[in-house]
Amino acid sequence: MTTYDRHQAILKLLSERSSLKVSDLTQLFDVSEGTIRNDLSTLEEQNVLKRVRGGAIPKNGPAVYPLSNTRAQINIQEKKRIARWAAELINDGDVILLDASSTVLHMAPFLQERRKLTVLTNQLETAQILAHDPSKTVILVGGILKQDGSAVIGSISQDVLKTLHIGTAFVSCAGFSLEAGLMEADLDEAAFKEQVVSSALNVVALLDSSKFDRVGLKPFAQLSQIDHIVSDDGISSEIIRTLQHANVSLTICGEHTVQSLSPQSEAKKHYKIGFANLSEKMPFAIDVRRGLERAVKAYSHVDLVIADNDLKSDRAVQVADEFIEQKLDLVIEYQIDETIGNLLMNRFRDHEIPVIAVDIPMVGATFFGVDNYKSGHKAGRALGLWIKEHWQGKLDTLIILEEKRAGPLPAARIQGQLHGIEEIIGEIALEKRLVLDSGNTTEKSYEQSARALKKLDKTDKLAFISFNDDAALGASRALQEFSPKQEAVIVGQGADRRIRDEIRKGNPHIIGSSSFNPERYGEKIINLALKILKGDSVAPAVYIETVFINSQNLEAFEKDTLLALTSG
Repeated sequence: MTTYDRHQAILKLLSERSSLKVSDLTQLFDVSEGTIRNDLSTLEEQNVLKRVRGGAIPKNGPAVYPLSNTRAQINIQEKKRIARWAAELINDGDVILLDASSTVLHMAPFLQERRKLTVLTNQLETAQILAHDPSKTVILVGGILKQDGSAVIGSISQDVLKTLHIGTAFVSCAGFSLEAGLMEADLDEAAFKEQVVSSALNVVALLDSSKFDRVGLKPFAQLSQIDHIVSDDGISSEIIRTLQHANVSLTICGEHTVQSLSPQSEAKKHYKIGFANLSEKMPFAIDVRRGLERAVKAYSHVDLVIADNDLKSDRAVQVADEFIEQKLDLVIEYQIDETIGNLLMNRFRDHEIPVIAVDIPMVGATFFGVDNYKSGHKAGRALGLWIKEHWQGKLDTLIILEEKRAGPLPAARIQGQLHGIEEIIGEIALEKRLVLDSGNTTEKSYEQSARALKKLDKTDKLAFISFNDDAALGASRALQEFSPKQEAVIVGQGADRRIRDEIRKGNPHIIGSSSFNPERYGEKIINLALKILKGDSVAPAVYIETVFINSQNLEAFEKDTLLALTSG
């Protein structure tokens, strides 16, 4: 069994089970524990599973919870969607509190990628799930253990909370009404949560739609004490309007779309903007989406509706139809297939909805993204200079990891890289060029690169140019597994957090990547969208500045990025 086949088998097993153990996989595949640990680390880097102590769980956490948490199974799909998007409100380094409600329990698996969290909770199972990760500090609030053994409550835990400062508290309830606010059926639970609300700087309520207009015995938080409500799309439009006018931010989680709704002000025209994301499985696209969510928080008159194109043309068309049905004011379209651009634009034009196309141009849309040729050219020159210095300007094969679906403008990334490298080391003959389909995914690039490496001479000097970082990382993985001693170098496009991690770790094959700054897309795109909605004149294409990132300037680049995000 090849490494690729073993990885596919591991993913298939994980789709059928709630977790996998290293020891079990070692026996099943007859390989060493070290090999399995490497497999799981590689798959975690691809964002398709999560490592835990002694094994792995699905990317979005355990598929099931122990039977003792029977309440977590009620309205489970709605609760999982709510929990996932509530977790998006948490950043690395935050100090948070998670209460003992069944909906908040579902958040724990979605916090696997967060680092340096301090988590307070009175829910035993939440503490157990998060304690597996040494990057998190988990504080179990003291108190009296409930009879069912699920949580601690009582005056002891309340006294502890009085001395602590909590950034954000995530709570749920037995019932909620606009008049009484959040209510609990148990007096001790209500008293505990009342102190939680008092000790927290921000309060986020996770409420599936069944909780609305349900009465509890004792209120513990008024509507004015709640900063953000995350619910499902079973909530009525009348309640949504009332909550928005009550100065509460809302996230409404549907099966296919998620709406981020700001508190409404009568002073300004309110806009609803849609974002069709490239894929929620790609870190670059996730960073773009998170940047948009951060950006809209600065505007009380802008709502954001989010959907996932999932790298599929038919899904992009479906999302477009859903956006049109919701009568959005503007759409931010991020999709991979240039051949359906005209179809999407025709639909949007028929309904007079302006469009901003991210990275992949669409005729009739305002383009926002990278100057693809310029970005490629910077990477190509950097690669050429490296080859000139280390290989005296000679190489045996240039491997080109392209993505034809994206069309001619992103193909300019490849053209720019070719021109950049040839400016330094001279023309590269066609017989020295090997063109591979990267598929826009790490896995496809890995598969294609692995096949090529098996045919090439192990003594050849290889250089890789890439459509994006996913392609570059796939090639890097193939080199590590099949030709670790091969003289080979790679440049990427995007400089997302994964490839920056590889540069930081000193990956011998990756010399750098042209940064697209996905974290900064959001503010610039929202500013552009508001200009379009106000009728201001905008350029047909708006470019984000790119810098080639390598080991010499990585630290400074990340400090500048963090400063820009925190100050914004």
